[in-house]
Amino acid sequence: MISLLVFFAHTIAAAAVFTTRWQEANWKEGILAVGFLALVFSVGWSMSTFAMKLVVDEKGLAVWFDRDAMSLLLLAVAESVFFYAQMKRKKRRGDADGRLGAQPESPAA
Repeated sequence: MISLLVFFAHTIAAAAVFTTRWQEANWKEGILAVGFLALVFSVGWSMSTFAMKLVVDEKGLAVWFDRDAMSLLLLAVAESVFFYAQMKRKKRRGDADGRLGAQPESPAA
């Protein structure tokens, strides 16, 4: 069940990332963003699985919380921290450049 929720959250995230980048730039940027998300997901999943194999038995803590579910949960937490830091950095950079919250200039009459 946890695995299903993590995969569902990544599907929603992929749709949101594609839509955001498509509206900001174009559809190619949207596909590139989804590809980056898929790359981070696949590499992160293999790394978290490797880490969990070192620490936890294959059966895990419960029937519904086995090692695979733990690795996906660890991946979701790590990705959340990573993408939160990226968004915070992007917002801070946008504030420093004066782009965010700036009012458009009106043409001189």
